[in-house]
Amino acid sequence: MPEIHPTAVVDSSAQVAETVSIGPYCVVGSNVVLHADVHLKSHIVVDGHTTVGKGTVVHPFVSLGLSPQHANFKGEPSTLIVGENNSIREHVTMHPGTESGRMTTTVGDNCLFMVGSHVAHDCAIADDVILTNNVALGGHVVVDEFAIIGGLSGIHQYVRVGKHSMIGGCSAVESDVIPYGSVKGNRGRLAGLNVIGLRRRGFSREDIRSLRTAYGLLFSQGGNMAERISEVADLFSDHPGVMDIIDFIRADSSRAICQPLSSNGNGS
Repeated sequence: MPEIHPTAVVDSSAQVAETVSIGPYCVVGSNVVLHADVHLKSHIVVDGHTTVGKGTVVHPFVSLGLSPQHANFKGEPSTLIVGENNSIREHVTMHPGTESGRMTTTVGDNCLFMVGSHVAHDCAIADDVILTNNVALGGHVVVDEFAIIGGLSGIHQYVRVGKHSMIGGCSAVESDVIPYGSVKGNRGRLAGLNVIGLRRRGFSREDIRSLRTAYGLLFSQGGNMAERISEVADLFSDHPGVMDIIDFIRADSSRAICQPLSSNGNGS
């Protein structure tokens, strides 16, 4: 049987795995699914059509699955799906989707959500993402794997944050962030590549050199962006990392691509 503290309120219709631990003063709603080894520490609300994956640990005063902060939400049965082995720290909020979006908000595996971070309706968070303290994601934001968003940063709705990118603290980002990019400022601008992060994750010197060269060509002064994209795609067609950037830029998006403060192309 799950370990449920006497002060917790767990609806009889909730699906709670046998190895779940629910601490003092938690509230779990009727449409909630808690998979094996989920640990709700204390004073947590999990409601709505919410699923929490195996091994995820939720710290005090977190709110998961309550109605999204959206003026047109009418109680539609949208969902919040949280993956496995996530660490969700104090005062984090995550909301389900809406009819104006995907009807679901999704969080991958092995993510860290630090104190006070917010995942709005219809967001899609991939695996191994870190949101540091008080990061706020607007609705419909997409964050790809291994991205890190620095404390007190705000991400505009519909923005895409590419894989292995880094957003510096206190940034306000209203444009798409390319994979492997480093962004900072208000409004956020590209500051080169996330070279430190790439080194930490085992990218070779050759790969980093190729990414830097491609970055320099993409954001140089010569020609227009479409011409530069085509040139880089031809030069680096066999390099997966560079093609990640090219495919990201070419994908349909309602937001512009975040640009450097100055197009010096150093990729530092």
